[in-house]
Amino acid sequence: MRRHLAILAAAACISGAGLAHADKVEFKNGDVLTGDIVSYDGKVLTLKTKAAKEVKIDINEVKTFSSTGPITVKLKDGTLIGQHAEASEENAISLNNHVYPFSQIKQINPPEVKWTGSVTAGAVVTRGNTFTDQYHAAFDLQRRGEFDRITSSGAYNFGRDENIDTGEKSTSTDNIMLQGKYDHFLDGTKCYLFANASGYKDRIQNLNVRFVPGVGVGYQWIESPTLNFNTEAGLSWIYEDYENEPIKESLATRLAYQIDKTVYDRVKLFHKLEYIQGLESDAGYLINTDVGVRSDITASFFLEAKVELTHNSEPAAGNTKDDLRYIFGVGWKF
Repeated sequence: MRRHLAILAAAACISGAGLAHADKVEFKNGDVLTGDIVSYDGKVLTLKTKAAKEVKIDINEVKTFSSTGPITVKLKDGTLIGQHAEASEENAISLNNHVYPFSQIKQINPPEVKWTGSVTAGAVVTRGNTFTDQYHAAFDLQRRGEFDRITSSGAYNFGRDENIDTGEKSTSTDNIMLQGKYDHFLDGTKCYLFANASGYKDRIQNLNVRFVPGVGVGYQWIESPTLNFNTEAGLSWIYEDYENEPIKESLATRLAYQIDKTVYDRVKLFHKLEYIQGLESDAGYLINTDVGVRSDITASFFLEAKVELTHNSEPAAGNTKDDLRYIFGVGWKF
């Protein structure tokens, strides 16, 4: 009998300790929810519970909350406080015996600022009645800070055909693209100023280099883990150097947008478009656009299929206005 009572007492202590160590959210209607505080973004408090997993809570419904362990609280003036939170008066919490209204808190457990990105590669090789080699490699990098964003990307495409009768090989595709961009978000808004630059070289088009730096303003209409959409407008400078042709230079206007949407958890649809119009009387325009889909195989690897179109209204002599590519590849993200 004593043994059974001891076991029951130990179980009760363990159960009580589990409850005691849970973070607690008190609602204005008197309800209480326990779990682990994950984050707060100024509008929504995220609580991880055993029963309902992660719960998104409108801060306007919260009276106060407390945590048993330390949380990182970022105030709107930039101050960081690492303390356990104690329940306080309505619409406030207490940290180290000091009361902080919700209106002064910008974030709780803000995400770590780090680089993310992916590397993609694809190839099509045929042997037999035809001998062709097609290769594609690309990368993209992004670092999103509180007030800025840095992005960089690049791609290389190569293709070669071989005449099965003569054995003569000819290069059908050989181009490389690099671009970088810096966005600075104005405090408290979705508006940002940007500076960008892109470089392009295409041996088949006899293009030694096309260099397009620019500046402008953008607006991040939506930014979330599942949907992102932004638009941009600005000025660019186009520098083109073709073999055996005079160098072309022109000031230009630039309009662009980019959107991506995650569906079914593992599938992402993406599309972007850039339109650059030269301002000189004899200047043409450029259009760079793509549309595609990315499907996750694992947490780190994915399959990707996309269509890329580059349109140059004033190509060099002997070249067509459009370059259209269908690209399939496998990638790794980090």
